[in-house]
Amino acid sequence: MADTVAAAPTRPRLLLIEDDPQLGPLMAQVLDEVYDVTLCADGGEAFDIAMEQSFDAMVVDRRLPTVDGLTLVESLRRAGSQVPMLILTAMGTVQDKVRGLDAGAADYLVKPFEFDELFARLRAIRRVTNGEGPFVRIGEWEFYPDSRAVYSPYDGRTILTERESALLRLLATNPQQTFTRAAILRAVFSSDDTPGTVDTYVHYLRKKTEPSIVQTIHGRGYRLGLV
Repeated sequence: MADTVAAAPTRPRLLLIEDDPQLGPLMAQVLDEVYDVTLCADGGEAFDIAMEQSFDAMVVDRRLPTVDGLTLVESLRRAGSQVPMLILTAMGTVQDKVRGLDAGAADYLVKPFEFDELFARLRAIRRVTNGEGPFVRIGEWEFYPDSRAVYSPYDGRTILTERESALLRLLATNPQQTFTRAAILRAVFSSDDTPGTVDTYVHYLRKKTEPSIVQTIHGRGYRLGLV
């Protein structure tokens, strides 16, 4: 059996640049539920950090000391950074938004904001940057067959193996159908595999996502859960 069980995914890294002494730590605390957050309060320092370390996303306040948010985004883009960046600001006119997007930001969120919206916008800009392609929604999960990626409700991204992805694709495209082990073997695996292989990969899928993503129908087989 070629596939192996992958290690648990690490949290995506996020660089948060916010100089408000109250809002910055609060945002870092909330975002830390999903991301490995690095908090910085200075635009010039943030540029150095962004160039020296690897991040999956950035949240940039518009007004910063030393280097303002727009200049920071422009400078990072000129330096070759492809990290998706979201500008966060109280300046919410159409012209302000256009300037932010033209500077190279992937999105623009106006204060005050709800954290649910911030999380959703971060998920969106990361998906676009990663080029995931069309997705299938499974409960609160999102499955991207083209890239074999699954996203948890809290933004955790996990890459499935070829076989895991093929199994989940089979179940997700036929959400009301129960598949016997023999049917799954024919559709996903090779003639050299046994029914126990199906059970093994169901276990792998559940471990990488959550137990209820695949439902066991006793005496019959498996079907998609969370429908």
